[in-house]
Amino acid sequence: MREPLLAIEGALGGFSVALLDHGKVDAAQLAGNAALEEGLGVVGSVLRSASLRLSDLGGIAVGTGPGGFTGLRIAISFAKSLALGSRRPLAAVSSFDIIDAAAGAEMRLPRLTIVSGRTGIICARRIDRDGTRIACGPTEPTLARIMDGGDSLVTIVGATEDVRRVILEREMHVEIVPAGQELAASVLAQIALARPPALSLHAVAPDYGEIPAVKPIA
Repeated sequence: MREPLLAIEGALGGFSVALLDHGKVDAAQLAGNAALEEGLGVVGSVLRSASLRLSDLGGIAVGTGPGGFTGLRIAISFAKSLALGSRRPLAAVSSFDIIDAAAGAEMRLPRLTIVSGRTGIICARRIDRDGTRIACGPTEPTLARIMDGGDSLVTIVGATEDVRRVILEREMHVEIVPAGQELAASVLAQIALARPPALSLHAVAPDYGEIPAVKPIA
């Protein structure tokens, strides 16, 4: 992807927009659950502040989750619509990559990156010297599926409050990495700059992790 690069992120606790241009990042975030009503207004405001139009962009990037269900859907819908209308390329970046980058690239292995979407449900990505594993679902069984009993020290980043108790109960040593302070969209923009765009808009799909359960109507 190339600059200027517009990034839109809605899965990680809030709706944020960032513009990366000539190495400088300008970003804004909405408070509360106003993304659907005010999200495009924030996009317009960030572009106007830089005296840019959509047609001036080198590309658009979007966070693809997992994370908050509604915010994720809104962010991807906006990003796809803007990319289609402006004929700009679109790049996709996962929430796991955004969290890791925000916390710092140099972290020991094995590493657990935790995303919390709704109460009691997590998505966890484990990276160690043998590769990568991902699991989503209720906290305790999800961690049981993804952890190895022989681990002596595990680095945890992301929604650490959701897993700390369970990890400690397993009598494992943990290293908690503080969350980064940058807005998610700012980190997203910097990651996407080094990523190729998706082959098509249809290739950019949301990762909902574990979709909320629904009850069939009798």
